[in-house]
Amino acid sequence: MKLKNLLFDETAVKRALTRLSYEIIERAPNIENTVLIGIKTRGVPLAKTISENLSRNSGVNVPVLELDITHYRDDVKKEIEVADTLKKQDVEGKDVILVDDVLFTGRTTRAAIDAVFSAGRASSIKLAVLVDRGHRELPIRADFVGKNVPSSLKEKIVVKLDETDGETSVGIYE
Repeated sequence: MKLKNLLFDETAVKRALTRLSYEIIERAPNIENTVLIGIKTRGVPLAKTISENLSRNSGVNVPVLELDITHYRDDVKKEIEVADTLKKQDVEGKDVILVDDVLFTGRTTRAAIDAVFSAGRASSIKLAVLVDRGHRELPIRADFVGKNVPSSLKEKIVVKLDETDGETSVGIYE
């Protein structure tokens, strides 16, 4: 893969996450009833950063949960067993915000919603993503978006985070 364009450097990623955090504060009906669920792998550190921003700017410590959606995917054999990471008390009656790095086809988000439903009945489910690149296969849209990036199907959006990759950036690769 060859880097075509650097979309975000580390400073721009932090700025986008700060903006997302403020949007969540502004639009959350009750921030004390909110829980962030980071979709593994890169959604987890993004959710932790958003939670830190929410705490700093609203004074509320919003819990962060990790979600492995492998068992809920429709493109993976069902024999794969993954322990349920969400419990009923984690989501029941809560305003859930799913956090992921890139929104593309919508299939990961659909799997995450299924996982939340299997754990309990959330009051609401919203989606926060760092990058929305379009090309949806399902009727899913993000409520909080760091950046919309129209891209071709030949291109790949790569999010790198310090916690998982040793550097922080977002780029388009060919």
